[in-house]
Amino acid sequence: QVQLVESGGGLVQAGGSLRLSCAASGRTSGYTMGWFRQAAGKEREFVAAITSPNSITYYGDSVKGRFTISRDNAGNTVHLQMNSLNPEDTAVYYCATGYCAGYSCYGSHNYDYWGQGTQVTVSS
Repeated sequence: QVQLVESGGGLVQAGGSLRLSCAASGRTSGYTMGWFRQAAGKEREFVAAITSPNSITYYGDSVKGRFTISRDNAGNTVHLQMNSLNPEDTAVYYCATGYCAGYSCYGSHNYDYWGQGTQVTVSS
């Protein structure tokens, strides 16, 4: 019932910044929205999540302090501000939604809908 479209990926120099966006069509009220990433040869990794309606945020250890997740007031769009990027952040980034709350939101199996992904490449 929910369609997700990511945008904002691209090529950036190490130390730079990118902002990813995920536009949702359909009802998102009450959904947790999250970002995951998968680098070549590595497992899918939790990046960040934000709950609804109170916008509690969670971050993976590898991005804490560098990335910030947010959502607009209507809850239709979620953003991932990525600062201090390094080559280890290179991956396909996916937006997802689900009914998870708390630390269960770290698990990809708790998300029901996924976007197509957007490539982020960080060069040294």
